[in-house]
Amino acid sequence: MLRALKPTDTGSIYEINKEALGYAFSPEDTASQLARLSQDSHHFLLGYEDPASHDLLGYVHAEVYESLYSNAGFNILALAVLPQMQGKGIGKALLQGLEQETEKRGYKFIRLNSADHRISAHAFYEQVGYTCDKLQKRFIKFI
Repeated sequence: MLRALKPTDTGSIYEINKEALGYAFSPEDTASQLARLSQDSHHFLLGYEDPASHDLLGYVHAEVYESLYSNAGFNILALAVLPQMQGKGIGKALLQGLEQETEKRGYKFIRLNSADHRISAHAFYEQVGYTCDKLQKRFIKFI
């Protein structure tokens, strides 16, 4: 069942990020970010809850993508499902929920970046209708 993320999801989000994405961002920092981003209308946070156990099994986090060269859309920052629950339609349901929000807001697209080594993720995105339109490198400078 799709639902908004809530503060009590912090532990589950931490585990999902660690297991599915390989990010060990602390539970405290996760809680802080969740509280802040939940209040920001430029961020959309949607979870998938097991209807029987009420456990959070996955989530999608998207932000508004606006530029001087395109219409507004969503940029997916994370789509993550517990590894043992992958292949059960959860990721697809989360993307469908995001697509509904995209249409509701009148946006024209959803985009995302996916690391080169996430081959199975690429196959999933193609299976649900996304196309790869660019290859790029990411540059970062820590301050």
